[in-house]
Amino acid sequence: MLLKLDFLSSRANKGKQAENIAREYLIKQGLLFIEKNYYCRQGEIDLIMNDKNTLVFVEVRYRKNQHYGGAKESITYKKQQKLHTTALHYMQKHRLDKQARFDVIAITGDIKSHSFEWIQNAF
Repeated sequence: MLLKLDFLSSRANKGKQAENIAREYLIKQGLLFIEKNYYCRQGEIDLIMNDKNTLVFVEVRYRKNQHYGGAKESITYKKQQKLHTTALHYMQKHRLDKQARFDVIAITGDIKSHSFEWIQNAF
């Protein structure tokens, strides 16, 4: 059982590394970091950023390879619905009435040498 736990912690660690890479990249592109890993009963949003007057909800997807589909293809319609519901919860909780969009950061390959795709207004 220890091996399975090690695998999960390693996988979670790579996910956090991918989120950090995405956050730093978006900051360099001029977005302002607001929050990471916003969680409510409806789901979780990896990153919340601000791009001028637009609130940006970012889903970060990491895949070591594309054997079972790529990073961006892994965001199903059901996942999109959960992200919409979670974003609405966030906006209501913080009493925000502003334009919002959903972006995807798709990272494929080794964490240290990877391909990177930023899809703005993905869905």
